[in-house]
Amino acid sequence: MKIVYVVPGVMPPAEQERRLGLLRSWAFPGSEVDLKSVTEGPASIESCYEDYLSIPATAKLIVECEKQGYDAAILGCAGDPGLDAMRELTEKMLVVGAGSNALLTAAMLGHRFAILTVDDALIHTCYDLAYKAGCREKLETVIALNIPVLELNKDREATFKKMVGMCKKLLEERNVDVISLGCMSMGFLDVAEDLTKALGIPCVNPSKTALKNAEALVGLGLKHSKRAYATPSKLREGTVKSLDELYIGGK
Repeated sequence: MKIVYVVPGVMPPAEQERRLGLLRSWAFPGSEVDLKSVTEGPASIESCYEDYLSIPATAKLIVECEKQGYDAAILGCAGDPGLDAMRELTEKMLVVGAGSNALLTAAMLGHRFAILTVDDALIHTCYDLAYKAGCREKLETVIALNIPVLELNKDREATFKKMVGMCKKLLEERNVDVISLGCMSMGFLDVAEDLTKALGIPCVNPSKTALKNAEALVGLGLKHSKRAYATPSKLREGTVKSLDELYIGGK
């Protein structure tokens, strides 16, 4: 099977290669995994506005990935920006939202889960995502690390230490069975297994979990429902021929 991880923000080539190496090390034998990044958009996604900025270029890239014959695309942001739109635009290729996928996985593993996100400003969006994913009732709380996305990997040990401290305090105060990391850059720190050991409860890595569940769904021959995510009528009826024709720009 062919799976592509799509980065909805502009990412330096060296970081793309690092993440691709991790993805390929996590993949099952026989899975062909690639990573593609948009060439325009936000440098990181840490607000609703940056969410929305990322969507047009990402949609075009995901449509191109389908044309290239990929079996699945992973939308590589834990906020799932534009996931419903990406599913509307694809007919044959599964599109996995890494954020909602991680939350659903966390909900399967315990009675109550918490999300560790990157910034206080994103806490409300985590609750919104849990509601859209259908697991809001199991979400106990959301806490923020308050380390900017682009700085998470600058001192991996210090970031991990803060993650452990905050989560241990959370477990003392709240009835939580599972932790879900609410940021793909946290996932690519590759610390979830160590965090699981330190806390004694499951810690869900959204980056790895999205890949493994994409492999499982492709293996099962399943993809998102086109009844739920109908192709835009103008494209379906042939009124327009491409995504570009759906947008009227000024001159």
